[in-house]
Amino acid sequence: MTQSFPNMRQMEAKLREQQNLLERSMLTAVEQGRQTVADATQDVADQAVTSYQKELLFTQGTNGHLQLSQIRSALARINEGTYGECLQCGNSIGVKRLEAVPWAPYCRDCQEKIENGEIEDPVRAA
Repeated sequence: MTQSFPNMRQMEAKLREQQNLLERSMLTAVEQGRQTVADATQDVADQAVTSYQKELLFTQGTNGHLQLSQIRSALARINEGTYGECLQCGNSIGVKRLEAVPWAPYCRDCQEKIENGEIEDPVRAA
């Protein structure tokens, strides 16, 4: 049930732009993580700040990796001709939802069910 978007090229461009931003952001986070080295001469407070910074960078990297994976999957769906189909139920994902979150793999109803724990997220389970 492929739906045709009048602005498919715009959607693809938006996805590629977000992909580039995330890739640059993740490289920056890795570089910052390497620079954030605990020094044995730091006092306890400085060590706590360093530890917090590392944890924050790790979390940002993990979240960025997940979103980057979703963007790459959306670009693959564009190439396959299945972009805009919910991966769970096969129904169309609303145009407004895709304009807001172009990498969205699920329709609003299935996303809500996943968030409520009613169904398992097949993307994260993989």
